[in-house]
Amino acid sequence: MTENLLQDDIGSMLTTVFGATDEPVYVVNPSRQTISELVSTLDADSGAPEVRLLADERALKDVMDDFLVASTAADLIDEGRLTMRLLDDVPNHSVAVTVDTVYALVTISDTVGGLGTDDAAFVDNAYDYHDSAWTDADEYSLRTPPLNRVQSTLESDIGPETASDFNDVLSSLSTARGDGDGLDEVTISLLVAARNGELLYDISKWGEDVGLASKATFSRTKTKLEDMNLIDTEKVPIDVGRPRLRLMLGDDRLKDADPDELASVAQSILAA
Repeated sequence: MTENLLQDDIGSMLTTVFGATDEPVYVVNPSRQTISELVSTLDADSGAPEVRLLADERALKDVMDDFLVASTAADLIDEGRLTMRLLDDVPNHSVAVTVDTVYALVTISDTVGGLGTDDAAFVDNAYDYHDSAWTDADEYSLRTPPLNRVQSTLESDIGPETASDFNDVLSSLSTARGDGDGLDEVTISLLVAARNGELLYDISKWGEDVGLASKATFSRTKTKLEDMNLIDTEKVPIDVGRPRLRLMLGDDRLKDADPDELASVAQSILAA
C-alpha cells in the first residue's frame, strides 16, 4: 500500500502528488482553498503534469472571483496545463487520482493529509471512472483573461511604466476581489493609469479589448473613485469630438505612495 501523505499545507501535498507522475492528474471536488492552492502550485512548478479539475460550479465561481487566481488559472489553461470542468453530481469526498495512486484529500486543523492507496484494481477503476466523467463534463467558462496577456498588452497598448505599476500593485496584494477584499482589476487599472496620467478612453478601451471589463464598467468605477477623491480628471481637447479625460491621482496620500503601496493606501481610503 502506498504511503499516506501528511503536510503542513495543501500546496506541499499537491507538489508531492504531482511530482510522482507525468500523466494527467484528476483532482475531484476540492475545497475552495485547495482550488486556489492548486493554481498557485501549478504556476510555480512548470514541470507538473496536466491537471484535470472536476469541481462544483459554485466553488469555482467563488474562487475565480479573485483576479489573482483567475488570471493565473487562465494562463495555465492557455498553456494546456489545466482544465476545469463541472461536476453534475457533487460527491461528499475530495480525491486526487493519478495512474498509480488514489488519494483522499483531508484537512484537519493545520495538517493536510492525502490518504492513499496504490491497489492496482482500485486505482485503475478510479482513473477510468474519472476519465469518463471528465470527458462527459461541461467546461467551466472562465471569462478572466490570462495574466500574461493582460501584462503584455498593457505594456504595448498603454506603456511600460503603467504596466510596471500594475504588476507592482498585484504583487502587493494577497487577493484581488474588490468590495473590501483587496482591489478589483478595474480599480487597479484605473489607479495605475491615473498615476501615469493616462487617458480614460485609452485604459478603458484596452480593458475592454483584453477582456477585463466593459468600457461602461470602467466609466462607473472611475466615477466611484472620483467621488471618493482617489482619482481626479482633466479634459484634454482633441481635433474632432468631445474632449477626453486624463486620469490623475486625487488624494495626496496616493500621490506620495510607491506603486507597491498604492493598493494598501487606496484600501485604507475606501474603508474610511
